[in-house]
Amino acid sequence: MIISTFSFSLMNSFVKYLSHFPTFEIVFFRTIGSLVLGTSYILINKIPILGNNRRFMIFRALAGLTAMSLFFMSLQYLPVGTAVSLRYLAPIYAAIFAVLLLKEKLKPIQWLLFLFAFAGVLVLKGFDDNINTTGLLLVLAASVFSGLVYVLIRKIGNNDHPMVIVNYFMFTGTVIGGILSIGNWITPVGIDWLLLLSLGIFGFFGQVFMTKAFQIAQTNLVAPLKYIEVIFTIMVGIFWFGDIYSLWSLIGILMIVAALITNVIVGKK
Repeated sequence: MIISTFSFSLMNSFVKYLSHFPTFEIVFFRTIGSLVLGTSYILINKIPILGNNRRFMIFRALAGLTAMSLFFMSLQYLPVGTAVSLRYLAPIYAAIFAVLLLKEKLKPIQWLLFLFAFAGVLVLKGFDDNINTTGLLLVLAASVFSGLVYVLIRKIGNNDHPMVIVNYFMFTGTVIGGILSIGNWITPVGIDWLLLLSLGIFGFFGQVFMTKAFQIAQTNLVAPLKYIEVIFTIMVGIFWFGDIYSLWSLIGILMIVAALITNVIVGKK
């Protein structure tokens, strides 16, 4: 899981560095690399590439593409560590969608933890004047669509191979990202080529190692480790981009992460 979180941290940091490129061009490069690797894996292992529950996999792909695009846009306005922290509100929205759409139930303590996490958002915005409102709204919207992705994946169930589900997402992102970036395409130069092409590689291996971690260890032990990504990304932001975090920013981020980690532990008991 630590390898996975480090891979995602590098990917997010590269996206932040490449924010001078149009968002959908970044989406295109992010998805095409993973599409090539994912399709190769599917073909080598002779997995049916179209899957079974195609309608919901298309819905999942569109929701995931929307979430990714909004998150990448938010990185133009927010420190990368702050954006990653706020994106992790997605499990809250996933739980709410699950209650509304799948008729699942939550423990009272989980609702309190969700309120505590949202209080962390209020601390971030209410006490830190450096938090850009546009970036905040973009990343909050991204987390809503990410929450919807979790519910759609649950709706798909075990009838389709995880790599096929991811591949639908990557194919959709490559096609739509490529089309929407034609009008304002910026041709990469020098190291930008390497960084753009590495996005799909880091994203792919982040997914692979995260899946592997959940396969070999208990969820309530592994899932909290996912939030190490916040620490990695904040450190990269400080040393690479010169991001400055006020005391209130750190308190707000800590409130969000602590509430979500506790929710993972409580929800599995």
